[in-house]
Amino acid sequence: MPHIERTAHVGWDGNLARGAGTLDAASGAFARLPFSLPSRIGDPGGKTSPEELLAAAHGGCLTMSVAGELTAAGTPPGRLDVACTIVMDEVEGQGHQIVGSRVEIVARVDGVDDAALQAAVAKAHVSCPFSQLLERAGATVTITARLA
Repeated sequence: MPHIERTAHVGWDGNLARGAGTLDAASGAFARLPFSLPSRIGDPGGKTSPEELLAAAHGGCLTMSVAGELTAAGTPPGRLDVACTIVMDEVEGQGHQIVGSRVEIVARVDGVDDAALQAAVAKAHVSCPFSQLLERAGATVTITARLA
């Protein structure tokens, strides 16, 4: 795989408690996504958070990795539906930390039984850079997968 770099731009106005920011992708894929402390720790109110973006990144990376493993095995997926939840919690002496990522995969794949799906997901987890990043940082990554 080639060297990859992607850039996002962040703007913030005001203090932490009452301020707000926006996120823009240099690619143009998204622009002016709003975020704030209240949307991060309470009701999102239509705004995003760094944790939600990490959930999207981990879920997207793992989904592509699962699709790659299934395709390499000669059984490309018809559809993968993936939900990823990032968990942040207070860690004694360290403040708030990302402590986990829970991923749920529902796969529609012809010619694959549960054992083959679980094997593909296990290989995908090992080759997913976001899964590995989270685990090296001490977060627990939990993945469940089932056939549709």
